[in-house]
Amino acid sequence: MQPESEPKPEHGRATRIIHNRRHKDSLGSPYSPVYNTTTYRFADTASLQNVIEGRTSGNLYTRWGSNPTIRELEQGLAGLEGAEDALAFASGMAAISSTLFAHGREGIVCIGDLYGGTQELLTRHLEPLGIPVTFLLKNEYDQLAGALNRPGMLVYCETPANPTLEILDIRDLAQLAHAREALLAVDNTFASPINQQPLSLGADLSIHSATKFLGGHSDITAGAVMASAERTRPIAVWRKNLGQILAPETAALLSRSLRTLPVRIRQHNDNAMAVARAMEGHPAIKRVLYPGLPDFPGHRLASQQMDGFGGVMTLELKGSQEQTARVADSLRVFLLATSLGGVESLVSQPCVTSHHGISRQERERQGITDSMLRLSVGLEDVKDLIADLQQALERL
Repeated sequence: MQPESEPKPEHGRATRIIHNRRHKDSLGSPYSPVYNTTTYRFADTASLQNVIEGRTSGNLYTRWGSNPTIRELEQGLAGLEGAEDALAFASGMAAISSTLFAHGREGIVCIGDLYGGTQELLTRHLEPLGIPVTFLLKNEYDQLAGALNRPGMLVYCETPANPTLEILDIRDLAQLAHAREALLAVDNTFASPINQQPLSLGADLSIHSATKFLGGHSDITAGAVMASAERTRPIAVWRKNLGQILAPETAALLSRSLRTLPVRIRQHNDNAMAVARAMEGHPAIKRVLYPGLPDFPGHRLASQQMDGFGGVMTLELKGSQEQTARVADSLRVFLLATSLGGVESLVSQPCVTSHHGISRQERERQGITDSMLRLSVGLEDVKDLIADLQQALERL
């Protein structure tokens, strides 16, 4: 039997993603079996106690994350962003909530646009529990230092943001946060680790809804946090006690998806850029929000901190909410559905999906209009996607 290959630091990212695994299968399989085991037997009580108290490594109980399939996935997730450690979750919101509970108890300052579910968690649950939360728009950046008024606070942001694709300077945010003895957490879902590496830019925590590009096939729900072991340890306690671990079967599917992530993201990038260019100047479109376009407000910064511009864009149409819905309803290749990051192209209207739970006043404050359509550009033939949008826009 040939010795198993090992990833080396000089290998490219795709090589490391494919070969970065801990399990060595005795039967020669290049992939790990699925350990759908809930608990594990021990030879004696002393061995069990050593694992529980951390003196020796070993598998104990899957809800704790102590499962070979899950830990191997986490090894792969950590490698995606050059992190010391990673934690896998049952959903992106599970990853976000445990991170905020673990590191936000001294106060959370959110800068820029946020996913509606994150805003709902912060306003309806964390604030009533006594956790101070401050929301700042990107143009209120000069207030950030003053809002970080005690040590141990957390700065939280998305870049690119949902649904405006707003770009924030991760390196600058990290430097300011650290100067005020705060941590910086970045939701990196829209970019993916292939297009953006927040930890290398100074962020302390990188968070993903792995349901999206990491999973990539609209068939799993999962989340992830990448960080140092010091930062993940308190998050793991919240994950364990809130019961947020993902199933081993889901972990195995996500590990499978990671192996094709680089090639999928390259095609998402190419298709989205082509669609964005085709939609520029269309008489029915007020503006195209996509970081890859030279006239996009954050294009220069995105070019500096991103290796690609992603598969998500937002079109703001010249029409009412009802007219915009009519365009969405008329699409045939784009599927009318929430979520993003799958191989199939999706369309949604943020005011009735991702930001439906946010008041109209708050949406307007964030620049989220009723005439916006968010597109998740998939891997279809790009000419078909462009033709589909053009025929639907004729409804205006």
